[in-house]
Amino acid sequence: MRARSLLPLLIIFALALTVAQAQTVSQTVSLASPDQLKPVNVKAETVTFKGRKALRVRDTAPPELGDEGRFVILPKTDFQDGVIEVDLAGEPGPGAGEGARGFVGVAFRVAPDQSRFECIYLRPTNGRAEDQMRRNHSVQYISMPGFPWHLLRKDFPEKYETYVDLVAAEWTKVKIEVRGEKALLYVNGVEQPTLLVNDLKQGLTKGSIALWIGPGTLAHFANLRISQ
Repeated sequence: MRARSLLPLLIIFALALTVAQAQTVSQTVSLASPDQLKPVNVKAETVTFKGRKALRVRDTAPPELGDEGRFVILPKTDFQDGVIEVDLAGEPGPGAGEGARGFVGVAFRVAPDQSRFECIYLRPTNGRAEDQMRRNHSVQYISMPGFPWHLLRKDFPEKYETYVDLVAAEWTKVKIEVRGEKALLYVNGVEQPTLLVNDLKQGLTKGSIALWIGPGTLAHFANLRISQ
């Protein structure tokens, strides 16, 4: 009798799980047509890089721009919560300054005029640097307006950056999971997050997804997938 009484509950649970799974929509975003993307202060072109079809993104911004405004916007994305997965590679580009680190990452909840966004990025040349302090700055969270990396490092040391093993100009698998005011970064398929951000600085906002690079960077992106 008890087994029979549990049967309706199990059916309800199974139906609820099915509905929840159906509500999660995944899409693979093609990067093969740069004309369908929106470059901002970068040049984007389709190439083959280390055996993969990829989108090459090169910094074309004036030096005075700073760290904030180099994107390839994905115009058809409207993202608040979900999972962003992408393979990326970053390195200092030709003629880059001494401070270039191959900065490369993903921006999300990007406002239409790019004045507001959240971003998590990598500094690939730091991953195996001989200086331990540089290694500790391999991953970074920033939020605009108001929270560039240097302010976060000064006011909240070690809270919004950390170490992960990286190699410049080599493919790195990145997954960013965003829920409410929390974001988790996973690198190269590990089960535990490399970086936890529990207080996204722009609050509960919504916007586009963008491929992001920093000053002096030459980057490649492939296999972009969005689930929400």
